[in-house]
This record gives sequence, structure tokens and C-alpha cells, in this order.
Amino acid sequence: MPGIMEDHEREENLELPRFQTPVIQDNPHGWGPCDMPEQFKDMPYQPFSKGDRLGKISDWTGATFQDKKYTSKYQSQFGAGSQYAYYHEEDESSFHLVDTTRVQKPPYQRGRFRQNQRNLRGRGGQRAGDRKNQVNAKKYGKQQGLRNQKNQAPVKNRDASVTVRPDWVTIEEMDFPRLSKLSLPNVKEAEDIVCCGSLEYYDKIYDRVNVKNEKPLQRIDRIFHTVTTTDDPIIRKLSKNEGNVYATDAILATLMCCTRSNYSWDIVIEKIGDKLFFDKRDNTEFDLLTVNETSVEPPCDDSTSINFPRNLALEATFINHNFSQQVLKTGEARFKFDESNPFITSPEEGEEASVAYRYRKWDLDNGVVLVARCEHDAVLNTPSGDLQFLTIKALNEWDSKLSGGVEWRQKLDIQRGAVLANELRNNACKLAKWTLQAILAGSDQIKFGYVSRVHVRDASKHVILGTQQYKPAEFATQIKLNMDNAWGILRCVIDICMKQRDGKYLIMKDPNKPLIRLYDIPDNTFESENEDAEEEEGGLYLM
Repeated sequence: MPGIMEDHEREENLELPRFQTPVIQDNPHGWGPCDMPEQFKDMPYQPFSKGDRLGKISDWTGATFQDKKYTSKYQSQFGAGSQYAYYHEEDESSFHLVDTTRVQKPPYQRGRFRQNQRNLRGRGGQRAGDRKNQVNAKKYGKQQGLRNQKNQAPVKNRDASVTVRPDWVTIEEMDFPRLSKLSLPNVKEAEDIVCCGSLEYYDKIYDRVNVKNEKPLQRIDRIFHTVTTTDDPIIRKLSKNEGNVYATDAILATLMCCTRSNYSWDIVIEKIGDKLFFDKRDNTEFDLLTVNETSVEPPCDDSTSINFPRNLALEATFINHNFSQQVLKTGEARFKFDESNPFITSPEEGEEASVAYRYRKWDLDNGVVLVARCEHDAVLNTPSGDLQFLTIKALNEWDSKLSGGVEWRQKLDIQRGAVLANELRNNACKLAKWTLQAILAGSDQIKFGYVSRVHVRDASKHVILGTQQYKPAEFATQIKLNMDNAWGILRCVIDICMKQRDGKYLIMKDPNKPLIRLYDIPDNTFESENEDAEEEEGGLYLM
């Protein structure tokens, strides 16, 4: 009995299993749960399809180094998603971003221009490389100048060719972009009115001159006349019955090639009735040849240096006059036109330079007839017996290290094209004016001489290193000289001046901007200068 009672008590103490009913969410509006289950709260969910390809288990790089071949291979049809993206939610207001990138130095402070900060030696903490740096600074400082971060040359303010006075009135401003779009096509060939002067024959020996067979440039004492338009006795005579616009070839070339010029220049215009006279002022630098006018690195600014722009212009003019006379057959009979040189007043003055003048006229339509004095420098007998008229000019090398780095003595015989290309870049305006003068004069050939200094630091001794010739029209095409545009510029200036009242005007190239201005100036302007110049003969005598 006691055992039975114990078994009964043990069974009563045992708990019977119970069934706990789950919490059922009733969704009266549809099927499925209404709230997120507790165990799935705050857990990101990325939808996927069973058709998606499984690629990397974990991609830590994202799209940074993604192979383009597998761009769409492992993409999910639900998109990449941003459920597993990391977001830093702490407060960063107390943090500051520090820029640790290196500051880009301008070119003139890099490389050889950087001061050597190491190896301090000598007294007073003098740097070991100071002397070398000082030499570099002298050598490169002047030509490099202070440049900006775009590696552009510093802007230099040039002086105007004439001081603009308060009583001058600006009539018109013509900027180069507009002028370069003008065109006057189909200008008829020029007609010769008067030809005068005498020419010597070109010596073909100079065609064989080269770097290994150079010839020294000689000083030839001859007189060159640079007479302006209104002082020309033949133009005065022609103005009575021929044309209504008068000028010289140098004045026309300056106007027609004005869009290539950088330096300032000026031309005086007198309007008398329906006639225009284009003149240059006396005792000016109008007839001097510019050097490196259009180069990226202009010549130095030290007026005492032989490489100062004006000193280089005097040197280039000196070289041109002597070269144009040296390459001729002196002492032989000259080719003579019917009339003699109109500017020789006394045969005792000195020997006359070989030059001939052609007075030509062009019909520019609408009643505008241009009369101009043009020049030839020499004549040449061809193998067929024909006579060709030549324009002779000289290009000069002054310092190759400061003018493009093309050494003529090394390149002229083997790469003459590189030398000429460098000259076209540095002297685009001068070459264009020479070419245009040859076209206006009707020259059959234009001869270029290559003349260099014997020593870089001596501007008085030169040698001829070679010659080259072109047909003016072909060379104009090569240097992209558009004659239609040149005639268009001239016609534009003429039309503006013809609309003005009678009086005196001045066209000046702005020294620092690509434009020309037309001023109305008093009639007595420059008269005192002209009276002083009348005492001189209007010629240039080179010793």
C-alpha cells in the first residue's frame, strides 16, 4: 500500500504538456503579416532572384576596379541596392579637412631656377650653388621674365610711335579681327605710268654661297633715298591728271599687312578735294626694319644692349642695304629706264644705289584709282635671254639662343626649311611686307639672303651664309598672305577717309592692342618737324 500511494503522488507532481497557441496577426485588408517579426527587425534585406548568377562572396571594391568584361554578368535584376552601404552617423562638426596637395609652382621656379637648399658652405652661410644660380639668373632671367602659371610671356607695354595730343579727335577704331575678314577680290593688274632709275645685274656667284663657303658682308657707301609721297616730284606731277589716291609701296605694305604688326607705327593722310595723299612723317623709324616683332620672346629691354629692339632695327637696315648692293655686278654697265632717278640733285653727293622706280596705278572700283611708287633692286639675265626684275632682302641672325634656338650654321645647309619657318614665326610682319612690296612692284623674283654675326656679341661684323629665291606670288601663298584681304583693308581705310572733310588725319597702330585708330589732327601738326627736315636731302647714307 505504501508503494502504491507513492506512485500516485509522483504522478500528480508531474506537469502535463501544454500547447501554446501562436500569435496570429489578422490582416483584414489582404493576405500576409501586418508588422515586421521581432527576430527580423533592424536586419537589412536585399531582394534577389533565383536566376541571378553568384559571383564574389564579398565585394569590398565595389565599382572601383570592376572589370569591363563582367559589367553585367553578375548584376541582379533588382539592381545593386544600397542596403549594405556603410553610413557614418557620428558628429563630425569638430573635424576640419586639411588640404595636403602640393602647390604647383610656375615654370620659372622649377628645375634649374630652384635654389639649392643643401650643402651650405663658405662664410656667412653662402650656398655652394649660388654662383651657378646667379649665372643662370642672368642668362635666363631676362629672356624668361616673370611668367604666369599658363606659361605665357609677360605683357610688355610698348611706347606709341607718336604722342597723341589732347586736341586730336578719334574718328574710327578698326580692330584686327574685323579687318582680317575684309576682302576686295578681282583687282585688275597694275598699269605702268612712269619707270625711272638704273639697275645693276645680279651676280650668280652668291647662289653658291653656303655655310662652308661663307662670304663676309662688305660695307658699301651708297645713297638710299626714302622720300615720302608728297615730296616726290613725279607723284606731284601725276596728281594733276592720274588717280586720286597716292602712296609709296612701303606705306601701302604697312597698311595692307597691319593685322600682322605688333609694334606701333603711324601714317599721315591729307585729304584735298577728292584726293588722298598717304605720307610718312620725317625723321621717324618708319623705314627701319623690325627684328623679332612677332616672336613669343621679344628682344631685351635694356637700351644699352646691342639686342635692344631699336639697335637690332638699325643693324637689320644696315645689313639689308649693304647686302642688296654687294650681290650685284659692280663696275659693269647698268640697265637703265628711259628716265633717270628723280631724287638725284647733285652727282657730287655720292654713288647712287642700284634702284629703279615704277609708278603704277590700280583701279579699285567706284572711282578709286591708286597711284604708287614701287621699287626694284636689281635685274637678272635668264638662260633664255629674258630680263627679270628682282627684289633683294636679307634676313639676319643676331643670337640664336634668344630667337628660337635654331642655329643657322648647323641647320641652314641641311634644314633650310626649319630656318625659314623660324623666321616666319618671328618676323611674320616684315616678311609679309617684303612680299607685298615685290608683288606691287611686279618683281619676277624675290631674293633672300641669310646673314649672321661673326660673333654673337659684335653687331658690326657679319657674314653671308646663303641665299634663296622665290616667286612673290608663290611665297605669298606659302606665308598665307591673302592679297584679296590686303586690298580689302586698304579700300576700307580709303573709303573712311574719303567720307571726311578736307584736312589732315593720322592712322596709328595702338602700341598694346590689335587695332588701328584714325585721328582728325590740326592742319599745322608736324609742320615744325617738316621744316627742319627740308634742310636735309631726304636720303639715307650708309658708311
